[in-house]
Amino acid sequence: MRRASLLSTETVNRSRVLDTLVNNLEGMAYRCLNDAHWTMVFVSRGCEALSGYAPTQLLGNHTASWEQITHPEDRDRVRDIIEQAIGSGQRFSAQYRITTLSGQIKHVLERGVGVLDEQGALVVEGFIEDITERQATLDALQHAELRYRHIFEHASEGVFQTTRDGYYLAANPALAQIYGYDSADALMADLSDIDRRLYVKPGRREVFHRLMQAQGQVLNFESEVYRCDGTSIWISENAHVVLGPQGEFICYEGTVQDISERRHYQEQLERQANHDLLTGLPNRVLLGDRIEQGIARATRLGYYLALVFIDLDNFKFINDSLGHAAGDELLKEVAARLSGCLRSPDTVARLGGDEFVLVINDHYRTYSVISLLERVLKEIARPIMLSGREFHVGASLGVAMYPSDGDDAQILLKHADVAMYAAKNRGRNNFQFFTRELNRVADERLHLEAAMRAALESQSFTVHYQPKVDHRRRIVGVEALARWTHPELGAVAPDRFIPVAEETGLILPLTRIILRQAFAAARRWNQQRAKPLCMAVNLSPQLFLSDDIVAQVAGLLREADLPASQVELEITESVFMGDSERAVAVLSDFKALGVTLAMDDFGTGYSSLSYLRRFPLDTIKIDRSLVTGIEHEEEVAMIARAAISLGKSLRKTVVAEGVENQAQFDFLRYQGCDEFQGYLLSRPVSEDDFGRLLEQTGGTILPAASPVA
Repeated sequence: MRRASLLSTETVNRSRVLDTLVNNLEGMAYRCLNDAHWTMVFVSRGCEALSGYAPTQLLGNHTASWEQITHPEDRDRVRDIIEQAIGSGQRFSAQYRITTLSGQIKHVLERGVGVLDEQGALVVEGFIEDITERQATLDALQHAELRYRHIFEHASEGVFQTTRDGYYLAANPALAQIYGYDSADALMADLSDIDRRLYVKPGRREVFHRLMQAQGQVLNFESEVYRCDGTSIWISENAHVVLGPQGEFICYEGTVQDISERRHYQEQLERQANHDLLTGLPNRVLLGDRIEQGIARATRLGYYLALVFIDLDNFKFINDSLGHAAGDELLKEVAARLSGCLRSPDTVARLGGDEFVLVINDHYRTYSVISLLERVLKEIARPIMLSGREFHVGASLGVAMYPSDGDDAQILLKHADVAMYAAKNRGRNNFQFFTRELNRVADERLHLEAAMRAALESQSFTVHYQPKVDHRRRIVGVEALARWTHPELGAVAPDRFIPVAEETGLILPLTRIILRQAFAAARRWNQQRAKPLCMAVNLSPQLFLSDDIVAQVAGLLREADLPASQVELEITESVFMGDSERAVAVLSDFKALGVTLAMDDFGTGYSSLSYLRRFPLDTIKIDRSLVTGIEHEEEVAMIARAAISLGKSLRKTVVAEGVENQAQFDFLRYQGCDEFQGYLLSRPVSEDDFGRLLEQTGGTILPAASPVA
């Protein structure tokens, strides 16, 4: 009964939202009969502003039919357009005139389609909007065009007129030639969205608008644009606003020049001034600017900036024995390898000789910087063929971190240089941090990685289980969580070993161990249960880079003889940050396998809403940050309510994490949350303890019943 009530309320709410949306559109939404009068059976309230007639006057042709309202000279043409579209099962679009109740002639644009109504009868549904003002603008422009057509057609510069929202109203042959079109008509027909299709750099049209608003004109506005064939050129625009007699906006009008040759010459001069001639990398001049940019970005975002000073080992020997030509080839190869190790926000520069500098941005963990440095050393150490012989070149790396090791480029470079010499003194082909503490962290991380590899070989990782309950506290599922106790390090927290596993590629063998144990446990528990528990396991975003992750999960399911329907895979939105198309394909393959999919940590990212719409997810897990304080902080409660409501509206199962007290449980239950997980119910426990929990509670965790809570 309660669920039926909730569904009824949800239906009413959706109907109210739809009604509000339709009746607030500027124009008239309608449904009419396919008869001689276009008899209206539904019109939105926008009909009155459009035609002067109230809805009651149009429905059933009470006062006038839409056939009568349509201008007599346009009726036959409009009917032909609509009937041809309906006959071929296509949508239609027709522009014509209507006569309003007051006798005013208006130009309208109607778009619609023939559909079958609830009784199976053919009706027409669509939307009609007023385009009188737009038509008047076009008429005014056409009148002005007659006066200036000769000059317009024969100008040597590109000349244009555009609307504010990016549509061409006029273009001359010179502009078509600049943009690579055969004619001005071809340009205007194809290039219908200047903002998205013309400018190479996003946001240039918005800059154009801002300048127009501030000054009424733009002068020498230089931009890189696409030509018709996909190549790009540089242009310079001069433009101004054209106003009507009453000061109303008519269009933008201006001229365009192709400045690609001049721009190319300028870029050559700038490149020679800022780049190393041998490797093409930024030189010392540009490096200083990149470091200052990195410092500003790190300050703004709260991330680390790492400056890495690199000196090649054994370069002098190769340069002296094989000659400068071979030495140059070596430097170019090292430059290419270093560039391949970095992301687009990072910089690799050459200071001169065999000295390079890396500017590494946007790292919030020292571990990730260390992983990158290890990759750099491996890349440099790969064999290099010079003069038909194979050589091995190492490197000594010194690292300085902003803000701990300096607050400007000069100090950071100096400290990175000091650290580089420390690396040379330590035996070369290694890296050293400027600070002792970071060196300690680096050593600890390397030790942790080695310990993890040994633990994976000896199967030392275990799994603990945390139950998920429904609103009646009945256990309906369980989440598998990796645990590791080392003989010397003791209990190592997941937030320490999981990042290392992700950065080193150990996450795949670790996940296989966790899945194998979790699937086997689920099989044992569910053999005796009428309604099986769903086993939830986290999948790291790194696993989506593996070509056979779906096949591996399928193989482990077969090995455990566990139905895929009893498994839920939890992912975070960072899965979609890289190759979203691949993510969709992998998720679709998982759905085809039969598992359910959950988004973990919902509410902590900036784009979760779009993912809920685009990707095949069954469940959302409300992050604990939206639960903590929910019972006494109204803002937290409001956000949680909205998140739950959104999930329910999208027909997702909503799970709350981090439920620690009865007040939180009651609040979330009242808001319609489906499942709950947290210390109020049970901490993560071993497989044996979880089995005892099922036996002792009978599958229902009462407020004081759990011996392990």
